[in-house]
Amino acid sequence: MRLAARIPFLFIAGRAPGYGAAALGVFASALVLIELTAMLCTLGEKRGLAQRLSESDEHPANLIADGSLVALLASSAVALGFWLFPAPLFPGGEFTWIDRLMVLAIPPLALTEIWLAALAYRFDVAATVRARAVVEPWTISIVAGVMALVAPRSGLAVAYLASVYAAAVAAFVPFLKAYGWPRDWRPSLSNMGKLTWRSLPIATADAIEWGTRRLDIFILGLFAAPSAVGVYYVAQQIASLPQKLKTSFEPILGPVITRNLKLRDYAAIGRQVRQVGFWILAAQLGIALALGIPGEGVMGLIGPQFVGGTGALAFLLAAEAVAATAVVSEAALIYMARKRNLIVSVLTVVLQGLLTVAGIKLTQAAGYNELFQAAAAALGLALALGFASIVKSHILGRILETPTNNWRWALVWAVAPTVLVGWAVTWFLPEWAELAFGIPAMLAVYFGMLWKRAFAAEDRLLFRKASPEAAVA
Repeated sequence: MRLAARIPFLFIAGRAPGYGAAALGVFASALVLIELTAMLCTLGEKRGLAQRLSESDEHPANLIADGSLVALLASSAVALGFWLFPAPLFPGGEFTWIDRLMVLAIPPLALTEIWLAALAYRFDVAATVRARAVVEPWTISIVAGVMALVAPRSGLAVAYLASVYAAAVAAFVPFLKAYGWPRDWRPSLSNMGKLTWRSLPIATADAIEWGTRRLDIFILGLFAAPSAVGVYYVAQQIASLPQKLKTSFEPILGPVITRNLKLRDYAAIGRQVRQVGFWILAAQLGIALALGIPGEGVMGLIGPQFVGGTGALAFLLAAEAVAATAVVSEAALIYMARKRNLIVSVLTVVLQGLLTVAGIKLTQAAGYNELFQAAAAALGLALALGFASIVKSHILGRILETPTNNWRWALVWAVAPTVLVGWAVTWFLPEWAELAFGIPAMLAVYFGMLWKRAFAAEDRLLFRKASPEAAVA
């Protein structure tokens, strides 16, 4: 749903007069630091809140108010800093005063993450779907279309701000209904200080995990023109669909893990990590194949100048599949081995930075254009995430004393025929038919074979409607 709603925005931003690849590049460069700092300002509450709510007997609304106030103060201070010194947001030096207003998105971004995490603790995932997959993407698409006719030079910035605040309202209303206002709550500097100190490892891990998906854009913006950054941003947005699948499991996985930690049921955590990890990997592989094989047609939808980003799209899709093991392992490690998880996360982002710079330098030395440099940046991300998956899975397996590997060889039964169908589609069908008929055909073959060959009995239970008696049992 989120990708479907984002496609009109990407189409408008890529083709409307006044926008294009260069405008998208400026927009994407600012987005990197804005969303990264907003994630930092949540102070780990996106995932740490579940543990605090599980362990404390205090009124839930009061606990959330503590975290929200700290996030609001931190995000407001950072937003003011970026307003006064906007150069880091726009490394190319091209921006308007309205573009600078994008810093106003930092506080609502941070607060929205906390409110949605609180709702997820009570298994209200529908609120996240409404805010992130309906309200936010459709708002940015509609406003971008209107601004293209009115003031295109700053249209992307205005559309982004409108989408962020609309999503914040869509998250706050159900949050208030679920938790209500705080009761007899007073801000306490000592409590906020303890919360900040305790949350730093999770907050840093969250920021690094998110930053690995944006560091490549930041580095590419230092070496390449805004148009190349814009092409890469489009590829990243398309490749973000598999990443959203991982995000959709976080609201459930976090609370379940914290409850089993309280019971010290490590075997159950191991089963959950393996099973959810397999679901994420299986879904990501299918979508990566369906979008990557006809990649030229997918990128060409946004505009002819974006077709050169097909190589970057392929590596980004591969990176999301490779990252599945690291993602589910980290979901448990942030509660069981925060410091070790943080060390591996830091090493991962450092490795990614080194690989990205090295790849860009090598392609420059070989005389390749900036779109090849974009592909090199995506390859650096894939290699770094592969390193994180191996190491984090190994650490979690040793802690739980049970295997955490989510790979099943039965996936080959689903991948092989899908590749054959994809080859036939790209070879025999025109480009429009590749997208209209080829992608659904590949997905049908993949998920059909997945159901028959790779899903075990416990996996199929997830998709069958249980009777009330079975649910109670």
